[in-house]
Amino acid sequence: MKVVILAGGMGTRISEESYLKPKPMIPIGEQPILWHIMKYYSSYGFHDFVICCGYKGHMIKEYFADYYLHRSDVTFDFSAENRMTVHSNVAEPWRVTLVDTGLNTQTGARVKRVQKYIGDERFMLTYGDGVSDVDLNALLAQHTASGKIATLTGVQPGGRFGVLDLDESGRTVVGFREKAKEDGGWINGGFMVMEPEVFAYLGTEEGCVLERTPMETLARGGKLGIYKHNGFWQCMDTQRDKIWLEQRWESGNAPWQVW
Repeated sequence: MKVVILAGGMGTRISEESYLKPKPMIPIGEQPILWHIMKYYSSYGFHDFVICCGYKGHMIKEYFADYYLHRSDVTFDFSAENRMTVHSNVAEPWRVTLVDTGLNTQTGARVKRVQKYIGDERFMLTYGDGVSDVDLNALLAQHTASGKIATLTGVQPGGRFGVLDLDESGRTVVGFREKAKEDGGWINGGFMVMEPEVFAYLGTEEGCVLERTPMETLARGGKLGIYKHNGFWQCMDTQRDKIWLEQRWESGNAPWQVW
């Protein structure tokens, strides 16, 4: 199953770093947060990635172009044949497709524009700026049993995000509310599972926002599920978030590090 990662935004709220590099390339420790997300999925056996690039997307392409070299011990012999010898390396079992989905393209259109790389099959989808210890196997199992077109992971980080309205079963999203004070509401934390039917709800026009009309339409039709995650989740919106995540990583207390 392919994992689609939205990595094209400008990251204006963390402009201290994002004016130099795309937000998913901002490091936690020595590796970009995008790498952390991919390592997490890979630990569950998901190794096929489609990265939706946009702002400074060339830097993401260059990172993966040089990834093998940077992770290896190498001898450069200039004395005779100008030869490079790779002695040892740590190779990831990854297949990575990098797609330029546009500079100002919104999330729904980015997903639509990678449809040809996904095909007519189920896929996972997440944001390139958030880490979690969500149980991906349990998420997938609930989605499969539900018969929904899409299932998102619901988290409860506080009151600065828009919240989701659920039906009585607590497993179906029926609507969205604007940002509210902290009230225990659930928000979309990413880590989604999508059936290929979702592409019918998406448009290629630049302004198509996944979390607006497409998800709202799915919600009204009872076709959007929620997997409630009560464990760790954190997005990297601000410099403060980055510092906090780095402290968790460097202290050896990073819940998303399961590899």
